[in-house]
Amino acid sequence: MALLVMFSTVSFTVEKHFCGDVLIGVSVFAEAEKCAMEAFEKEQEVITKKICCKDEVDVVQGQENLRLTSFDDLDFQQQLFSTTFSYAFVNLFESLEKHIVPHKDYSPPNLVADIQVLDQVFII
Repeated sequence: MALLVMFSTVSFTVEKHFCGDVLIGVSVFAEAEKCAMEAFEKEQEVITKKICCKDEVDVVQGQENLRLTSFDDLDFQQQLFSTTFSYAFVNLFESLEKHIVPHKDYSPPNLVADIQVLDQVFII
């Protein structure tokens, strides 16, 4: 939901550079790449007063006015639903009982000798 609000409020520009009818460069958030012919046309513009290169700028406006509502603006049924839903969601997760392990701090005695090897009893 937060991403939806963020992307709906972001504004950006798309700039396109055409040489004649051919698209040369497209850029978002920055200036579009110009063609090499642009410098030559600047000189020719003084003589002929005609330019074949053009720039188009499309501005995409984001939403600027966000409507903020409070809990008191909702009608009774909406308030009842939201409080019931939040109460049920909070109580949905119950904590587990503490599991008591009686031998938690017990350490086994040190092994002095391997009894199976001393008695030569092997399970085959």
